[in-house]
Amino acid sequence: MRIAQIAPLYESVPPKFYGGTERVVAYLTDALVKMGNDVTLFASGDSITKARLVSVTPTALRLSNCVDQMAGHILQLQEVMDRSDEFDLLHFHTDYLHFPVSRLCTKKTLTTLHGRLDIPELKPLYKKFNEVPVISISNAQRKPLPMANWAATVYHGLPLDLYQPGNGEGEYVVFLGRFSPEKRADRAIEIAGRAGIKIKIAAKVDKADERYFEKEIRHLLDQPHVEYLNEIGEAEKGPLLANAKALLFPIDWPEPFGMVLIEAMACGTPIVAYAHGSVPEIIEHGKTGFVVNSLDKAVEALQNIHLISREECRATFEKRFSDLVMGTNYIRQYERLLLKQPQRKFYLTPAYRK
Repeated sequence: MRIAQIAPLYESVPPKFYGGTERVVAYLTDALVKMGNDVTLFASGDSITKARLVSVTPTALRLSNCVDQMAGHILQLQEVMDRSDEFDLLHFHTDYLHFPVSRLCTKKTLTTLHGRLDIPELKPLYKKFNEVPVISISNAQRKPLPMANWAATVYHGLPLDLYQPGNGEGEYVVFLGRFSPEKRADRAIEIAGRAGIKIKIAAKVDKADERYFEKEIRHLLDQPHVEYLNEIGEAEKGPLLANAKALLFPIDWPEPFGMVLIEAMACGTPIVAYAHGSVPEIIEHGKTGFVVNSLDKAVEALQNIHLISREECRATFEKRFSDLVMGTNYIRQYERLLLKQPQRKFYLTPAYRK
């Protein structure tokens, strides 16, 4: 199958720093190539991929001196349209930017929505473009937009060899992410303190959250049970998770997916998480962690984290959240779309199955 993957230009694919969408696009693109498909990736010129790379900007926009970031995205969109006859299907990861031209395109399109959708301005937009097929990354993500043309839910996946499972021999729990009000690092610190266990925090401070960090978080990092590691890279993340007794994910918002959840599972690390957004779909309560609704329940769960099998966490990751599982699920959606087009015949690459 000839597939175009269209990524945002803000970060490279994969990103050199923070960039969840671009990471997923990287893993999916390489998995589709591995499965025998002919894939072209439209992304920034500093991207690294097993697919054919087409770029309209030499580097990721966030790392350049770009003033108007939308200009590059419009240029990329036109490049995709100019070359659309080279592909059987166009898979977009650029939110709704391409929706107007999708109506004029003779090719089948599919769009994965990667962000939060509980934004009032989105409702009339998705009502207007309710013929455009979209993929959710969790069932919970769909709830604010029931009028959208949902084709399926496809969970994210990671390469099987990206992280190695550990035995959790470190006497600590871990918090990974951003210092923002909805991520609730403050809550994680309190849970660990009440459970009498050390917590290691690896998190970044976005400019938008600097005031919140200074007012609500910084003083909490001085507590004796807290070790602040600043922001860490991919090479450090695996060992940090593999040696942790648990990952704390006490969020306070409708998380669309939560990549760190499956990263923890890949390391065999169980999770204590609040039941918001995608959490009840990703974590199997009592099997890969505990899903809770209060501080008291979170502390109790952490004290009982030894009841969760680390081997089961890793096995669940391999079964549900590998890159090839993700690729197979997307292939099914591609085939379903293409089979709705009777005037043409397509060779449908068989989905990889173990």
